[in-house]
Amino acid sequence: MDYVAQIRNIPKKCDFFIGFDSDGCVFDTMEIKQKECFSPSFIKHFGMQAASKYAREVWEFVNLYSKNRGCNRFVAVRQALDLIKERKVFRERGMKTPDMPILTQWLKEETKLGNPTLEAKIKKENHEDLKVLLAYSKEVNERIADMVYGIPPFPGVRQVLEKAYGKADMIVVSQTPLEALKREWEENKIDHFLSLIAGQEHGTKTEHLRYATEGKGYALEKILMVGDAPGDLKAAKANNALFYPIIPGREEESWKNFAEEGIDRFFKGTFKGAYQDRLMDEFDRSLPEKPSWN
Repeated sequence: MDYVAQIRNIPKKCDFFIGFDSDGCVFDTMEIKQKECFSPSFIKHFGMQAASKYAREVWEFVNLYSKNRGCNRFVAVRQALDLIKERKVFRERGMKTPDMPILTQWLKEETKLGNPTLEAKIKKENHEDLKVLLAYSKEVNERIADMVYGIPPFPGVRQVLEKAYGKADMIVVSQTPLEALKREWEENKIDHFLSLIAGQEHGTKTEHLRYATEGKGYALEKILMVGDAPGDLKAAKANNALFYPIIPGREEESWKNFAEEGIDRFFKGTFKGAYQDRLMDEFDRSLPEKPSWN
């Protein structure tokens, strides 16, 4: 399937456009996915059993409690391995951290960072490190399919979707695999509000926003990204779009504010300026750059 064409071909029906991140933003799935699915698979496939407590701490910092929150699963592996290499507790236990230069190379050359492109890379190069990455990623998907279900959207999400429906074209902008995204949105019967669900197969979040909006006549002040991670903000900035943050640890409060004030400000043209600036300051303070163990 030509995923890029799929996004580019979304018809413009409204003057406004909203992109929503999914994990940790619309759904309270970040904690269960990272702690029960990603972290165990990372420890298993990258040989972190001898210091699993500290490997879990590194993984959770990268993916939940830092400005890297919400990054792609393969980018997360690279960042976690780099932090582990710097942390002496692993060396003291005689552990050798995998270098995986081929991962670094792949991250530079590929934007659609998912299992299909990784499998294609393995067919070309048949490298053992890539096979480890694929095994890790497949196990993550299996764990998520087995464990992550029955999780409703945060309170306030449906109210926002209902207020925006018919006024804004809406899509999901996510680095989660498409299959999991569709399952979660369909399970909660909120997928009908959307023009498209875009996952990691469609490219980066920046590309999702660009492909969905460019050349369609949306005014920049009428394009909004809603997300809970710095990567969502980066995608908004790259497309000169507005940004509404769902602040980690304050998700219910953030959605309540958005449903009662933010979405109305967006449609009335009073979102940009002091209101958005205050939200951005709160968001920036919510996640650290450096881990506590440094």
